[in-house]
Amino acid sequence: INDFVSHFCDAHATVCSGKDCLVPPSNFNAILSEVLAVVLTVMLAMVMFSMGCNVDADKLWGHIKRPWGIIIGFLCQFGIMPFTAFALSLAFGVLPVQAIVIIIMGCCPGGTGSNIICYWLDGDMDLSISMTACSSILALGMMPLCLLIYTSTWTSSDTIQIPYDSIGITLAALLIPIGFGMLVKRRWPIYAKKILKVGSILGFLLIISIAVVGGVLYQSSWNIAPSLWIIGTIYPFIGFGLGFLLARFVGQPWYRCRTIALETGFQNSQLCSTIVQLSFSPEELEIMFAFPLIYSIFQLVVAVLCNKKIPSGSEGGMLLGCRAFKDNGQGSQ
Repeated sequence: INDFVSHFCDAHATVCSGKDCLVPPSNFNAILSEVLAVVLTVMLAMVMFSMGCNVDADKLWGHIKRPWGIIIGFLCQFGIMPFTAFALSLAFGVLPVQAIVIIIMGCCPGGTGSNIICYWLDGDMDLSISMTACSSILALGMMPLCLLIYTSTWTSSDTIQIPYDSIGITLAALLIPIGFGMLVKRRWPIYAKKILKVGSILGFLLIISIAVVGGVLYQSSWNIAPSLWIIGTIYPFIGFGLGFLLARFVGQPWYRCRTIALETGFQNSQLCSTIVQLSFSPEELEIMFAFPLIYSIFQLVVAVLCNKKIPSGSEGGMLLGCRAFKDNGQGSQ
């Protein structure tokens, strides 16, 4: 009998009846997800350490003392982005659970990916890091408020669980490694430059890896309505563009406008994914979970496209998306 069972049944089968066997569901994806989460967190800490090697403590403190850039970023992050998500959801007439995930994405604080891209696009790294840190802290109060205002059309905000521990971990993974990086820059500036070069490349690979891993682990969620694809594509463009225009309207220099635009358009998509996993059933996740992945991919695409320049006029450059010539040769360094 054992030979018969072993011939027809899977080695891991728990119940067999003739040729019909019951095999327990594989938890491979769950284990892989946990392992990758640890690996990516360690990589993120290393990248933030290297980014800290490019941060000047005096300039960082200057942004905190004169927080005009931070205030503009706050208005964009918790004013423009949630309202835009709400407007897009109404305009495209998406399903209620899909509208909610779009609004959750709009209410999330800036992600650490913006700091990495800011370095590559020669923005103001000190401003970028201060904005990311402040938006993560303010998100503890602003996310519940924005969700209460904008999701009440479709559901009660009480059904949405905000993972405050994840926000705290994100904040710690940002501030602690950056603090060590700043220390290295102050004491060993030559080594700091080398660390920065390696870390910037690692950071770019990290962003690509997160997008690829998310797409592979949750490939069953990609079969969604075209409206979500369209919103996930245009939403980052709107965020980058409005963030840049508001910063330019109040007279910020070009390189800071780029930084504020990046901080506005780059959302913490990992936090959004965590929130929807905690708050919704598996059936609901099937039609909504792909949106954070779509947004994370296209926010990277937008940032790359924003690196193009078009010469025009006396300003020395004209913006295409959010990239322009440096204002009078100024940069982040």
